[in-house]
Amino acid sequence: MKTDRATQPGAAPPGWERREVPIALPSLGEEEWQALRGPVLSGWVTQGPRVAEFERAFAALHGVEHAIATTSCTTALAVLLAALGVGPGDEVVVPAFTWVATANVVLHTGATPVLCDVDPATFNIDPARLAACVGPRTRAVMPVHLFGLAADMDALGRAAPGLPLVCDAACAAGTGLGSPAPAGSLGLAAAFSFHPRKVITTGEGGMVTTSDAALAARVRMLVNHGAEVSEEQRHLGPRPYLLPAFTAPGFNYRMTDLQGAVGAVQLGRLPALVAGREAMARAYHAALADLDWLALPPLVPGHGWQAFVCRVLEDRAPAPRDVLMERLQAMGVATRPGTHAVHVLDCHRQRVGYAPEDFPGALECHRTSMAIPLHNRMSAQDLDYVVACLRAAGRG
Repeated sequence: MKTDRATQPGAAPPGWERREVPIALPSLGEEEWQALRGPVLSGWVTQGPRVAEFERAFAALHGVEHAIATTSCTTALAVLLAALGVGPGDEVVVPAFTWVATANVVLHTGATPVLCDVDPATFNIDPARLAACVGPRTRAVMPVHLFGLAADMDALGRAAPGLPLVCDAACAAGTGLGSPAPAGSLGLAAAFSFHPRKVITTGEGGMVTTSDAALAARVRMLVNHGAEVSEEQRHLGPRPYLLPAFTAPGFNYRMTDLQGAVGAVQLGRLPALVAGREAMARAYHAALADLDWLALPPLVPGHGWQAFVCRVLEDRAPAPRDVLMERLQAMGVATRPGTHAVHVLDCHRQRVGYAPEDFPGALECHRTSMAIPLHNRMSAQDLDYVVACLRAAGRG
């Protein structure tokens, strides 16, 4: 029977027993399990006190006045654009190398996503290219703090003066933690993800952060169907039998208290989780520095290390990226492309008629980026095994 070569187990590098090292694993345990008891036993499992606790703690840790929980980072971005009044005829600038949701949410408002090329050295939007993407219909710029590395917000602000910077911070929980400018405080607002591949998780889930009180109030209203008060406020108020006023057509983007309970526990562990990931990133840098065919991600202060994404340098690599990924998979080491270039995806390419060469930086990242395992359940032996397998894969 014919089988896919990539699924066939291969020999481990010399001196090693074969092991499986996944690309990511959430760091969850007994404390998160016990945190679920309160909502389950109380019967209050929709958005309520545990979500409010999570929101307050997230805002404090990320240096903002307001945090509003949502069902995902995608819905957090969508509600932010809705709260800003973005709609048909408007344009929003997004990076050409990002998860497809960044561009999709703009389309769903009826506006047009305008792609801006990225710097392959950082994977983030290139400030030098931003000014050319801004026009009279531009309503916002949406930088992405990709893989936990904050975009150059000062340079972006100079390139697009007067425009709101609404950050896709899906990968950036913990980025800049302890600094004067954590990721959540950058720009007008930010949207975070708590997907299991992120540093902290609630399964699915998201968070809007901002210090703009008016924007926060509108986001909070739109998240809850457009109601002027939350379900918890109404239920605990003097007249719970009366429905609230609905002053805008909103959405149901509410996080559950089950997720909020888990998120509050996870958030308490965030500084330690980021510190552990930084230590592993430094170990990778030390162990892989002599591989001249592998460009390593920047080792800079404040990097949140949601993922460790390298570039396979095509003019030096012993094999194409996908061949190296296949060899690593056979040895038990999971890898992934960093993410994708939006302009080569059918849902956007066919709509606009992009050519691959339209965004050369994004195309390079699309072809050459490779995430290797980095998560808080990795052991030192796992990391050493990944390094040994990378070296073996490079030898063919």
